[in-house]
Parts: sequence; structure tokens; C-alpha cells
Amino acid sequence: MRIGILGTGHVGQALAGAWARTGHEVALGSRRPGDPELLAALGELTGAGVRVDTPAGAVTGADVVVNATPGTVSVALLDSIGAPALAGKVLLDVGVGFLADGSLSHPGISLGEEIQRVLPETRVVKSLATVDRELMVAPDSLEGPATIFLSGEDAGAKDVVSGLLRDLGWSADSLLDLGGIETARGQEHYALLFMAIARSTGDHGFGIRVVPRGKGTGSTS
Repeated sequence: MRIGILGTGHVGQALAGAWARTGHEVALGSRRPGDPELLAALGELTGAGVRVDTPAGAVTGADVVVNATPGTVSVALLDSIGAPALAGKVLLDVGVGFLADGSLSHPGISLGEEIQRVLPETRVVKSLATVDRELMVAPDSLEGPATIFLSGEDAGAKDVVSGLLRDLGWSADSLLDLGGIETARGQEHYALLFMAIARSTGDHGFGIRVVPRGKGTGSTS
């Protein structure tokens, strides 16, 4: 597939490299695509065939667009690209917005919902927001299985994203469809618990697992 990733930070780079290695055609969208310092930092990726372009250029011709920008700037960037350019495309949103004080920039809603509201013709799917960038592309580095979540309104878009997640190493039984895009709130708000766990353990490299109750047991409520 042709994948346009918005954002050249650690998350965007990790995803670009992983998908390029599995045979996808990947473009990274940056506000400064010709910056020699940026191109030098991305040398390994460009050497592997990843293209560096403007945000609008990365989106053009892409089958899937990935929002890997900080959640505080994502909507403005997507709005600058324009709804017509993104209409009908699958948009995988992995962003979470943090303010300077560590609180969420979208406390009453989610970034995923806001993107879907601003881009009603775009097929938005929220996923990968509950793990750090290293585990996004290396789930087998965990000591046991973890769960990764999907939120969105379009079943076909979720199927596309699920395929891309499997290309990253996530097994089919690790994927859990939470429902509509409003369930992205849970994924994003988990970031607060994630940070608390990371501080407590001194490590960001962990996942979570949905563990069902044992057979033969039921609710006592």
C-alpha cells in the first residue's frame, strides 16, 4: 500500500521504517522536507526508499494517511491540507495531545473524534495510542501477549488498519475493536495511566492485556 505519514518524529520514523521493510511505499510529510539537517537524520529511512515530502505531498496518492504528529497540532495540520485531499482516505490516528502541565489537550473528547468531526468524509481509525513507539513496531519484544485497540466508524477502514497492524507484528487475536470513534476517548485517556505506570516502573516498554474471566464464572452484580 501507499502510506503517507504526517510527522517525522520518533513515532513517524518508527512506523515508516517498519512498513517500508514489509514492502509498503511510504512517504513522510514534513513542513521542512528540504532541510539538510532533517534529511541527514532520516538518511537510513530514505536509503530504504522512504520519501520525504510536504504534508500535502505525502497525502497525495496515499491509500492510508497516518497522523503521527503531536495531538496539540494535528487538527490544524490536517485542516491546512484540506478536507477534499483527505476525503475517502483511511486515516490512522495514533496521536495523543499533552499540554505543558502534563494534562490532556482533549479532556472532554478525543483527538480522534475531533479529526473525524473536522474531516467527515475521511475514514478515521484510532489505534496504537496505548503503547510507546518501540512497541508499536515490536510487539514480540514483550514477555507476553498484549492488546491493541481500534476505534472508528468504518468497518472497511478498520480492516485496512488491522492489516497494517499485523504487518507490524500484532497478531489478529491481539486486536480489539472497541466500536465507534467516541471510544477513542478511552485510548487517549489511558495515556495518563500509562505515564503513571511508566514513572512507577521506570520503563515505558510495556503493554496491557484484556484478560477475560474464566469459563463458568459470571457477574455477581
